[in-house]
Amino acid sequence: MKSCIRSKKRIFRSFTYSVISLLLVSPLMAASAAKIVNVESKNSRAQTVLGSTVIPYREVTLAAQMPGRVVSISGDVGTMISKNQVIVKIDDDDLQAKRRSVLAGLDAAQAALRNSQAQYTREMVSPRSKDISGMPGFGLPAMMDIYMTRPMYEMMGDYDENANRYSDLMNSATGVSQAKSQVMQAWSQLSEIDARLKDTVAVAPFDGMILKKMVEVGDTVQPGQPLVKFGDVKYKRLKADVPSIMVGNLKVGMVVPVVINGELKTEARVSKIYPIADPMRHTVTVKFDLYTNVNAAPGMYAEISIPNRSSNAKNVLVIPRSALLKGRSLDSVLRVNDKGETELRLVRLGADQGDGKVAVVSGLEAGDRIVDEPPAGAKSGFKIE
Repeated sequence: MKSCIRSKKRIFRSFTYSVISLLLVSPLMAASAAKIVNVESKNSRAQTVLGSTVIPYREVTLAAQMPGRVVSISGDVGTMISKNQVIVKIDDDDLQAKRRSVLAGLDAAQAALRNSQAQYTREMVSPRSKDISGMPGFGLPAMMDIYMTRPMYEMMGDYDENANRYSDLMNSATGVSQAKSQVMQAWSQLSEIDARLKDTVAVAPFDGMILKKMVEVGDTVQPGQPLVKFGDVKYKRLKADVPSIMVGNLKVGMVVPVVINGELKTEARVSKIYPIADPMRHTVTVKFDLYTNVNAAPGMYAEISIPNRSSNAKNVLVIPRSALLKGRSLDSVLRVNDKGETELRLVRLGADQGDGKVAVVSGLEAGDRIVDEPPAGAKSGFKIE
């Protein structure tokens, strides 16, 4: 019985030693087969991060053109509005009453014009200067006056039939012209009122969204008072104030990395660089176009990385991000010394250099050999073959 117990203890000790040896040897074997890379020295791709704001592709502020009371608003902030749809309407009862009065005057002017044209046509067809009913007659039939009284009166020099006819025609023509002027005046008044009626509504100039409301239904407004902010949010942009010393690093069409709200990573294209700098802040306004599938709302904060291409930029040390040890609170790598053994080195990282590489500010030197993609459990003291 005792020999059986001793045999089981020996088996348990042998199994324990095997497990411990496997745990110690496995990382060493993995480290021995690890990939070794050299610390590179290359031109800096340092970038400056600037804050910006997401803005609509187009934005307008619709203001009141007429005084009055707001009677309707098409929606709240965030409501999509189609082009030419009324957004805000101001009370127009007074203008509608004036319009009806002008329409009545227009009807009267048109009737007077028709009458004047009829009188002119009558004068052309049947002149008043030849009307026999106006003759004295000498006691004779009126028809005889045409052949006796009028010729004799004209021979005496006191009557001129042509002058009378010309005067009658001009009188009728003047009546027609005056009637036309009254009609045109009425039409002008009607057009003026219609134009003022158009000013009582704020219409969407394009398809977009209500970004901000400055009035509510029932508010009394005056000309020039802002009503709503309206923007085209189908396409979005970033707006940033770039220091004038850095504007030379940008050009229209350049694509730069962007982080929106600290989470969404994307890119933006430089669309417009303003030609004038702010004399107080010494900055230049630059706009960047975002991709259409970017889920961002106007007003969100975004960070833009602008490349620093100064002529005096120094070289920086670069390592693969995959060489960083995982699961550590401080950035560190395994450096391989002259004896082929690994040494733990704490490093301070710099700006991202793209292609999966990052700059190292301190902790390594150019030409140092480090372990790339170190296995789990790798640490100082491993022998690299």
